[in-house]
Amino acid sequence: GRGLGRPRRGGRLGARRGVIVYGRQPVRELLAAGRRPVRALWATKGAAGEFPGARVVSAEDVAARAGSDAHQGVCAETVGYPYVGARELLREDAFLVALDEVQDPQNLGAIARTAECAGASGLVLPDRRSAEVTPAACKASAGAVEHLRIARVKNLADFLGEAKAAGLWCYGAAADGRPYAEVDYSGGLVLVLGSE
Repeated sequence: GRGLGRPRRGGRLGARRGVIVYGRQPVRELLAAGRRPVRALWATKGAAGEFPGARVVSAEDVAARAGSDAHQGVCAETVGYPYVGARELLREDAFLVALDEVQDPQNLGAIARTAECAGASGLVLPDRRSAEVTPAACKASAGAVEHLRIARVKNLADFLGEAKAAGLWCYGAAADGRPYAEVDYSGGLVLVLGSE
């Protein structure tokens, strides 16, 4: 299908300058997952004991590097998020969450955190009118994005067609739909969550 191109990697700018992940749990998960190299690690004196090898700096320095006061005393430089190809997610027993026009990075992070905790095997985001995995989304996810396989697709409808062809059931969340506990989630499925 048209929407299942090659995996997109972090852009050139992200590869040159690096991406800053901040917050204690997001940095812990970045280090634990090992999917992205950590180029540098900075922590305040109070947080440095939790992050061996971190360069001890002031809270102001961490905030300046993170671009946020929500840094919790630590930040790390890494590379852009390693998106996977959508076809890699299409397996017989997949439990995928597809987001349709979720544009707020905080909402993306919260959904990624919940999806990862619920056992989702992947998350699918449209290329257009959708949030990306940014440092703010990583922080909101408490680092869950480091463990969750995430793909970006050109066209969500095309991806859902490919998922159906691969034998997955597609469900859409709706306020007036059946209660969550009444649906049989066995086998492969894609749960589509709509725009904010």
